[in-house]
Amino acid sequence: MFDAVKVKNDCVAWIRSFFEENGKGCNAVVGISGGKDSSVVAALCVEALGKDRVIGVLMPCGEQADIDCAHALVEHLGIAHYVVNVKDAVEGVKASMPKELPLTSQTLNNLPPRIRMATLYAISQSCNGRVANTCNLSEDWVGYSTRYGDAAGDFSPLSQLTVAEVKEIGYALGLPRELVDKVPIDGLCGKTDEDNLGFTYAELDRYIRTGKIDDQEKKARIDRLHSINLFKLQLMPSFRPELSD
Repeated sequence: MFDAVKVKNDCVAWIRSFFEENGKGCNAVVGISGGKDSSVVAALCVEALGKDRVIGVLMPCGEQADIDCAHALVEHLGIAHYVVNVKDAVEGVKASMPKELPLTSQTLNNLPPRIRMATLYAISQSCNGRVANTCNLSEDWVGYSTRYGDAAGDFSPLSQLTVAEVKEIGYALGLPRELVDKVPIDGLCGKTDEDNLGFTYAELDRYIRTGKIDDQEKKARIDRLHSINLFKLQLMPSFRPELSD
């Protein structure tokens, strides 16, 4: 049985240890979307480091319908935050592309998260920070993240925890339930995560933890997504020359 309080406490201790070894006195920089993952990561960092060492960064791309959730989170935690609208940067890159190069829909969807990550690192480097990755195990399992976008970061508190487990930790942290239970939307094309994936997180989480799933078509889809996206979780391959003595 999943013990959310124990895992939460263990994760807090892990974050403290990471900063002792990889950035003593540094700040945690967290991109705040208003969803459960960034909310839980920010709250874990506050418990681990204190609110004065956690910086939230809100990065709408033009108008963001649920930006109020992001503001509610930073207010609830009492952390310093910056708002950086990335729309001009996104549009600038698109406008600067060669006219003869047709940008695919996937390229256009992945551009904002990559610019957001560049923004996080610009703030982190200027504020003595370390960037928090906010992906969870369920998303990573099926490649539901943008390489060098939201999949990047310096430390990852949730990457071994499923969506259901992250929510339980959110409750244990005392976060507002409307943030923890908020229906996840991809932030790219406006659809819910589950609409895009073709299965529910409950089905995916059960399959990850137990290997059991009732719908064999969904099993095949999950297995295929997992297989073709494994490269996102691996270090960049590097050539190793054979050097003579």
